[in-house]
Parts: sequence; C-alpha cells; structure tokens
Amino acid sequence: MSDPDRYEVTTDDHERFEVEMLAQDRDARSPSTADLDDETARQLVRELLDTGTVTPVVDQRILVHEPSGTAFESMQQIAVFHEGWTAAHDAGEADE
Repeated sequence: MSDPDRYEVTTDDHERFEVEMLAQDRDARSPSTADLDDETARQLVRELLDTGTVTPVVDQRILVHEPSGTAFESMQQIAVFHEGWTAAHDAGEADE
C-alpha cells in the first residue's frame, strides 16, 4: 500500500514548476551568440562604430568596446562580447 505522506509532500510542486517556466522564458528571450556569423558580426561592428560604442585604435589594430573598456583584436570577438554584454546589462535592468 502507498504511503499517504508521499502525496502530501507536493505542496511546493507548483512553485518549482513556476520557477522552471520562468527560467525557460528567460532563456528563450536571451540572444544566442552562437548564431553570429562573420557577416552579421561585421554589420554589428559597423553599427557599433557608427554609434560610438566601439572605437578603433588603428596603430594597435584593436577595437575598444567603450561601455566596458575592453579591447579586442577581431570583429567576431567584439560582436559576440557586445551581444553578451548587452544581454547581461538588460537582464540587470530587468531585475531592478
């Protein structure tokens, strides 16, 4: 015969389920940097250069991400970094 306490210990199941659903929703909204191909990265970096978010340092052949002060040697690296930085920054604002 079944233990009756086994069925009474389900009081927190709905809360665990809700937390899991919220985590899945958050993951679905997060940008995926794995899908950032070279052409998309170049386009993003051009846009970031136009807005002043990225500054080229020509004599050192690097790109500086101004909001964070981080320097990168390739467009792909700075594009992926910026996508992640933006996602983290947006998540921080949403939490406040």
